[in-house]
Amino acid sequence: MLNRQSNKIQSLLKVGDLRTTGKSDEVVKLVLSRPPIFNEVVNAILANDPGIRMRASDAAEKITKIHPEWLNPYKKLLLDKITKIKQQEVRWHTAQMLPRLKLTKAERKKVFDILLTYLEDKSRIVKTSTMQALADIAIQDTTYLSQVHRLLSSLIKEGSPAMKARGKKLLLTLEKVTNETKD
Repeated sequence: MLNRQSNKIQSLLKVGDLRTTGKSDEVVKLVLSRPPIFNEVVNAILANDPGIRMRASDAAEKITKIHPEWLNPYKKLLLDKITKIKQQEVRWHTAQMLPRLKLTKAERKKVFDILLTYLEDKSRIVKTSTMQALADIAIQDTTYLSQVHRLLSSLIKEGSPAMKARGKKLLLTLEKVTNETKD
């Protein structure tokens, strides 16, 4: 049964080109009704087909927004393999998922360093998603607050309109967190 589900997941994720999410929302609904097949979605992020990778990462990001705890069993896979995928669509979804992991201090540092490399990506969407992820990490671990504040301040000077808008909102949030930690 699970193998048939795997084939179904792959065929649903294959639908469309790189400009569409295809049937990834259908995959999300399917996985939410049958959680064990989340494994198939995560593994599909490593597929050879860039369309499948993109839609699998989109589905995984949407699913883990609802159930972030489902991502933890895949932490090693995410940190060691998925983060190394250079495809921009995979990167922007991966950036959104990384702060959802339960991380040790060493793992958080590794994630932080990975995210810093994502800021060098050509894609403005990757950079914008990474800005959010860095802020999320800084909120979780306030030792990163000042460094992320400096990074965001720099990025809003040179970034795209979306990066500037997101950066300004994130800076306000970080300033609020900074003030709360001082009290």
